Amino acid sequence: MRLSTAAALLTGFILAFSPAYDSCGPGRGYGKRRTPRKLTPLAYKQFSPNVAEKTLGASGRYEGKITRNSERFKELTPNYNPDIIFKDEENTGADRMMTQRCKDKLNSLAISVMNLWPGVRLRVTEGWDEDGHHSEESLHYEGRAVDITTSDRDRNKYAMLARLAVEAGFDWVYYESKGHIHCSVKSEHSVAAKTGGCFPGGALVTMEGGTHRPIRDLRAGDLVLASTGSDGTGELVYSKVLTFLDRSPIAQKHFYVISTEDGASVRLTAAHLLFVWVGNCSSGGQPMPGSLRTIFASDAQPGQCLLIVGEGDLRKRVSRITQVEVREDLGAYAPLTAHGTLVVNGVMTSCYAAMNEPQLAHWAFAPLRLLYSWTGPDRILKNGLHWYSQVLLSVGTLLLDSELFHPWALDDHER
Repeated sequence: MRLSTAAALLTGFILAFSPAYDSCGPGRGYGKRRTPRKLTPLAYKQFSPNVAEKTLGASGRYEGKITRNSERFKELTPNYNPDIIFKDEENTGADRMMTQRCKDKLNSLAISVMNLWPGVRLRVTEGWDEDGHHSEESLHYEGRAVDITTSDRDRNKYAMLARLAVEAGFDWVYYESKGHIHCSVKSEHSVAAKTGGCFPGGALVTMEGGTHRPIRDLRAGDLVLASTGSDGTGELVYSKVLTFLDRSPIAQKHFYVISTEDGASVRLTAAHLLFVWVGNCSSGGQPMPGSLRTIFASDAQPGQCLLIVGEGDLRKRVSRITQVEVREDLGAYAPLTAHGTLVVNGVMTSCYAAMNEPQLAHWAFAPLRLLYSWTGPDRILKNGLHWYSQVLLSVGTLLLDSELFHPWALDDHER
């Protein structure tokens, strides 16, 4: 195997099992508090990270143009943030259309701009493009890129504006011209964009004895209802909480709210893993012949059958999904149990995220589980990302930023 291929596989493995890389963790992203530090403006023609825009370490590959008549148009959402000025020279509202990830980063950046320069607002000169004004395979055609300035059009601010965009969590930022900054994000379908999985603070877990407790009040050493199989199979058991892979009480996140016909409803971030029944669901809730598989929360659709646990009898059964929506909620918590699963709001879920292989994820965190088997559960719970995940993330980031991982040519912005 070539060295570059080996590096790619290793990097993908590490990032896939870092459960709080973006959508759930204390790093860059929307709604996170960080320690004040001196920010270094970007230099003219500098881009961050220092790799090509359409590589895995940045915003990733182009997936195809989105038009108003295409099925993928539903992936775009309008941004009506009053703290952002949209140039909208086409007078069609196209510049307001963008993916949810791009919208989150842009809204976060708008706050940073107002904080740094009171009275100044963020200005978007170009967002989604439906008229073919950009180069072939531009991410503007997918609503994943924006060109920005400040409302006062003071070019002396643009170098720092670029740095603020990096801090806001854009996956690639380029000080492209004297007149604007170019920013882009990963695709909503990208596994790299989905690295992270958490529950809101008000999510309920089932304690030993059958009582329920908000996940924000959970402590290491508590016993919670789970499954003996990390893939959702196995018997119901009360599994020990070892630690939190992420614990962010003040984080404001977007969660997928997945409701079933039996009244179960669970909230998870996009990358979190759920267990669904492949096969027909019987009206009585007991599964017909079939099998379990895992999906990302963002891939859940009405008609699929979730694996749930009934109240009182504590037996596994299936229930058909009736509604999937996205809502904002407070807190982001990712408990790790000894068995790698837990029941949240009556729904069987995985402790893991990002890669649709819970058994491999369970193996990746085996060293951490072994450590706590020796020392006992993590009694000193700190807010933020767990150190073990930070180690995985650091190694993965170094590999992603290396030239070894990006041997192909630069994209149209860098030629």
